[in-house]
Amino acid sequence: MVKISRFRLMLMRAMYLLIALGLSLTTLPGILGMAGHVADAHSVISSFLLALVILCLIGIAFPLKMLPILLFEVIWKSAWLLLFALPMWLKDSLDSYATSVAVACLMGVVLTPFAVPWNYAVKEYLTPLLAKSK
Repeated sequence: MVKISRFRLMLMRAMYLLIALGLSLTTLPGILGMAGHVADAHSVISSFLLALVILCLIGIAFPLKMLPILLFEVIWKSAWLLLFALPMWLKDSLDSYATSVAVACLMGVVLTPFAVPWNYAVKEYLTPLLAKSK
C-alpha cells in the first residue's frame, strides 16, 4: 500500500478546487446564457466542462478516487500544447485566444504534476495495466 501524505492530499484538493473555480468562472456564465437556446459544438463542450466542474468538486471530498481527473488534465493539456499551440507558435500564428488557452494549459501542466501522487498512480493504474498485457 502506497502511503499518501496529508500534504499531498491537500495539494490534490487544492488542484481540484482550482480547476473547479477556474472552469466555473469561465464557463458557467456562458452555459447559463445559452441553456435551452442552442445545440451546437459549444453547448456540448460546455456540458462536458460542467461535468468536469462537478467531478472536481467530488475530488475535493475524495481526492484519490478522483485521481484520473488530474491525470486527464495533464494529458489533454500536454496534448493540446504539443499538437496545437507549439506548431502555431513555431509558425508565429498564435492568436489571442490560443495564447490565453496556452497560458492556462501551461499552468495546468506545470502545477498538476506537483499534486499527483505518482507512486500511487503507477501502482494503481500502470502496474495492473502492464501485468494484464503479459
